[in-house]
Amino acid sequence: MISFSQKELSTKKIGVLLGGMSAEREISLKTGTASLRALQQLGYDAVGIDVHYDLPQQLEKAAIEVAFIALHGRFGEDGRVQGLLEMMQIPYTGSGVLASSVAIDKVVTKQLLCYHELSTPGFDFMRPGDSVADLLKRCHHLPLVVKPSREGSTIGITIAKNSQDLRSGVDLAATLDGTVLLEDFIDGSELTVSVLNGKALPVIKIVPKSGFYDYQAKYDSGDTEYLLPAPIDADIYQLVQQAAVKACRILGCRGAARVDFMFRKREFYCIEINTIPGMTETSLLPKAAQAAGIDFPQLVEQILLDADLDK
Repeated sequence: MISFSQKELSTKKIGVLLGGMSAEREISLKTGTASLRALQQLGYDAVGIDVHYDLPQQLEKAAIEVAFIALHGRFGEDGRVQGLLEMMQIPYTGSGVLASSVAIDKVVTKQLLCYHELSTPGFDFMRPGDSVADLLKRCHHLPLVVKPSREGSTIGITIAKNSQDLRSGVDLAATLDGTVLLEDFIDGSELTVSVLNGKALPVIKIVPKSGFYDYQAKYDSGDTEYLLPAPIDADIYQLVQQAAVKACRILGCRGAARVDFMFRKREFYCIEINTIPGMTETSLLPKAAQAAGIDFPQLVEQILLDADLDK
């Protein structure tokens, strides 16, 4: 394992990996551009690299010595880029290969959470080759949340309130990923906890004006209200933070991560773990960090200082 000091990193050529080839490319460009600007303002020798299939050649041509990963979704947040960087012996930020590949798969994540007795909504799923008809027969209760297992930013998500919604939701999710997750709908509010280098930041309660925190509510300024700190009982507040840290520890997450929960009547359910949270003007990690007294450049630098190999 490698551990860099701030002084050592100041002598390294840093590549901010952004854009990429996933459905979340546009958000990654915003995350990466903001992170690159912050690193340059802090005096680091950083350049942006818009990731394509020739990433090894891109890294070699730019003589990158440390990678700051600002990619979202597949081919960036799922362990593939992390594995490439391990092979090339280029230290990188965030979670390692295993944690990244597990966290991107919501089904595997939920199975691990259940094993470790961390509450998550009930669920069923379909893997490639499984029968859609058999899956639908097993789903007797509605509503259900239907989503592709390995996509983010609520892409391809459906709240199925009837059998027609359920069928169309499964069909939609299956076009995006062979693994489809069906999750019990929790009629409550959404909480999120960012975890930075193993420590929980303030809890945020998300209140979308539409009633559903979809892609538009996430990224269109003004469509969502963020209550920070979340107005929940102090004991629950602490338990949610502890659960977020535990979830990250279970998966082996590093650097910055964000854990999302549904909350209802003093009960909370973990629904997702994001290993590369967004860093846009509406993103939750920077909001939580700011509330903890960490400004955006400091946040980016703390993520950079955790760059490593063999995670």
